[in-house]
Amino acid sequence: MRQKLIYLMSISSLVIAVDQLTKLFVHTKFQLHESRVVIENYFNITYVRNFGAAFGILAQTPAVFREIFFLSMPPLACSLILYILWGLKEKQTSQMIALSFIFGGAIGNYIDRVQYRYVVDFIDFHFYNRQTWPAFNIADMAIVCGVAALIYLIMTEKEKKTELT
Repeated sequence: MRQKLIYLMSISSLVIAVDQLTKLFVHTKFQLHESRVVIENYFNITYVRNFGAAFGILAQTPAVFREIFFLSMPPLACSLILYILWGLKEKQTSQMIALSFIFGGAIGNYIDRVQYRYVVDFIDFHFYNRQTWPAFNIADMAIVCGVAALIYLIMTEKEKKTELT
């Protein structure tokens, strides 16, 4: 269990630190909706406040529901991650790393929810301002990468089991 906790604490702490530092920079150095071009026609840093979940889902629901929902889900998700982590074998390093990214991302966004009641988003990809992707942050990237890695690991594990039968 010691190795699992080392992975969890080191990776999730790094994710949380980078996430919170970048959000602090944007929150203190940018005005709301201010945008600075990084790569012309493709990538900006744009300060957005996300009151919902990914892509602003649930942003229009009543504030009481949103606050209860978004303040209760991350602790539940983190508890589930700890439970899954507990059940992993010591050699399942890739799964530990993926779960640690998800854990760190969940905590990073949870800190925003507790502190501001919204999440600071700022990574803004678009194509000539015609095709845009909703703004996101480092915590979101960590969650998506962790989930994608877990899906890949589950799929390849199933393939290996199928090949053995």
